Amino acid sequence: MNKRREVPGIRPYDGPAGGWGALKATAQAVRQQMEIIEAPILLMRTNQPTGFDCPGCAWPDKEHKSSFQFCENGAKAVTWEATSKRVTPDFFEARTVSSLLELSDYELENFGRLTHPMVYDAVADKFRPVEWEAAFSRIGEVLRGLASPNQAEFYTSGRASNEAAYLYQLFVREFGTNNFPDCSNMCHEATSVGLPQSIGIGKGTVSLADFDQAELIISIGHNPGTNHPRMMGTLHEAARRKVPIIVFNPLRERALERFADPQNLVEMATYGSTDIASTYHLVRAGGDAAALKGIMKALLVLEARRGDVLDHAFIAEHTCGFDTMAADLDATSWTDIEKESGLTRGELEEVAAAYARSNATIVCYGMGVTQHNTGTANVRLIADLLLLRGNFGKPGAGICPLRGHSNVQGNRTVGITEKPSQDFLARIEQVFGFMPPTAAGHDSVQAMQAMIDGSAKALICLGGNFAVALPDPQVCYPAMKALDLSVHMATKLNRSHLLVARETYLLPVLGRTEIDIQKSGPQSITVEDSMSMVHASAGRLRPASAQLRSEPAIVAGLAMATLSDTHVDWLSLVDDYDRIRELIERTVPGFNHYNTRIRTPGGFRMPLPPTERKWTTPTGKAMFSVFPGVRQTYLPWDPDVLRLVTIRSHDQYNTTIYGMDDRYRGVFGRRDVLFMHADDLAARGLEHGDKVDIETISAGRSARMEGITAIEYDIARGSVAAYYPEANLLVPLDYIDKESGTPSYKSIPVRIRAAAQ
Repeated sequence: MNKRREVPGIRPYDGPAGGWGALKATAQAVRQQMEIIEAPILLMRTNQPTGFDCPGCAWPDKEHKSSFQFCENGAKAVTWEATSKRVTPDFFEARTVSSLLELSDYELENFGRLTHPMVYDAVADKFRPVEWEAAFSRIGEVLRGLASPNQAEFYTSGRASNEAAYLYQLFVREFGTNNFPDCSNMCHEATSVGLPQSIGIGKGTVSLADFDQAELIISIGHNPGTNHPRMMGTLHEAARRKVPIIVFNPLRERALERFADPQNLVEMATYGSTDIASTYHLVRAGGDAAALKGIMKALLVLEARRGDVLDHAFIAEHTCGFDTMAADLDATSWTDIEKESGLTRGELEEVAAAYARSNATIVCYGMGVTQHNTGTANVRLIADLLLLRGNFGKPGAGICPLRGHSNVQGNRTVGITEKPSQDFLARIEQVFGFMPPTAAGHDSVQAMQAMIDGSAKALICLGGNFAVALPDPQVCYPAMKALDLSVHMATKLNRSHLLVARETYLLPVLGRTEIDIQKSGPQSITVEDSMSMVHASAGRLRPASAQLRSEPAIVAGLAMATLSDTHVDWLSLVDDYDRIRELIERTVPGFNHYNTRIRTPGGFRMPLPPTERKWTTPTGKAMFSVFPGVRQTYLPWDPDVLRLVTIRSHDQYNTTIYGMDDRYRGVFGRRDVLFMHADDLAARGLEHGDKVDIETISAGRSARMEGITAIEYDIARGSVAAYYPEANLLVPLDYIDKESGTPSYKSIPVRIRAAAQ
């Protein structure tokens, strides 16, 4: 066998996920961003009952039994926000916006915290300081001057608190629109659309306690070691109890292979680790539906043979649509299933047998399931699999969508949605005395399309990096620059801020780690995690600047400056966040005794009817679905066409890049790589380390990434992977799941060629 050539920045990483490597990376993050003395104290307060909630992932806290509840990437998120670096007016005075646009996303955010409100000066091509009230006044003037409220788009990041998000939706609905593009549209909107069709609610149904009682965990399309790393502690405990963990993922990810818990003294002392996956299936990108149908088809065969596989009593009492689904499974050929999934019939039958043995099964899934043009249907197939054996409403069982940002689920719960229910709008009208708009607004893709066609004139962003998160920068970036107004509430500088409109404002906000003092004293905010637990968070650091304002205060300032005859006492709400929570309680079901319950450590859980086997669907029952065939749309069966998956590096969270390493995948100091199977390299006459061009063939569009280094990796044949957001230019804006509007970042048809010399 020929030895692979050496490629700069590419070398094997032989250690487990976690362990000493994670502690070393945490120490480096602290050293680069914070004062060494204060950092340990701050990290010890992360995810504690009297501390602040991690601004990273939405995995819940484990009863605060540990002295520290942070992980490597959580520590990066905390230190990235609590950095001692500052972006002051002097910083902007020394740099034009054009010069800043030439820098990388990492460099932009690494400059540090924004300290003052700023306004863009087009003549000088620089940001200049502006007084808060002057900024509010001018923003309000522009918004009032629009021909229609629907010419404005109001974006929300998942890091916004319940309190800020609720005030934001209240302001915007009183203004007169439901244009609420938000980060959910780009990640788990397929969950929010698909699960209500299946089980009546767009949320997961499991708790951490269920993981303690599960007999089988099936993990599909996610990489917890990087994207929700505190989950690794839960999987580590399950694996050590010998619970089978079956993984379906196009790439082999180290955290799902083996993990060393930094809190396990024996593993740390012995340099040991625990195997996580009992079986690891490299499913072809976009082949999840085929794999799921294969498992269910095999289950029906087992049922016909043995008669004790399906939960017939549950199916009869609690579901509709079984016979139609079963007929479709019977008509689906194994040849198609194997071809589309990249897995063998025997492999899928083994999974079915393991599932049949388990009396309590949890299925976890991430954006590897949702970010396809069949994302909603994929989600429903997972629900179908669980329904077959009654795995809802019993201990140790259920569905577990893995949300991203720490309050993306809470934002939706308190009203950040472009498709509000009539019940919610009626309660808003009853409590506040104005009639909110009823027409559906824009999601993220629709909002950008409105900017492109010129019908949207203004964009207000409560956090986030809107243009960079979306696909197709070739058309999105110019559309941002063509706006009349853009406003960004943010902790740090990012590229979207620099895509300046005719008028652009940067409004610096308090971070999750900082003390928020209002008229009534120090305030707490609340967040909802992936398992529907709502709990309080209170920062402990001195604010990065005396000029910072909290997100609720900024939203209130914008509302007062925009709404000439408002029905809301905005200043009173900002004085004491308890008053905001009282209004949430009056208008959003499930928040009874809100202020009392968040003062209990750990908070409270929102209602989840499926956990009681109650189904708020039109039929009053859980609904089986039919996925015709096994293929995603738009993806030709062509041996020359590969499927590109966009992925995050280990030094990254969403669009935030903490560094240039991807340790577990063996990539160091670079991001310009394409992960490929050895056979796919050979079939194209390529070798490990060759430069290639990537061309998308999606939806009639042609776009290219040139001069990317192809590296051999353990990835499903027919699948390739490249880093997000750089590879977004290969994803057309309208290449989406039609049901949810979610962009198809995880299955882009591409051709790979040797780079032109």
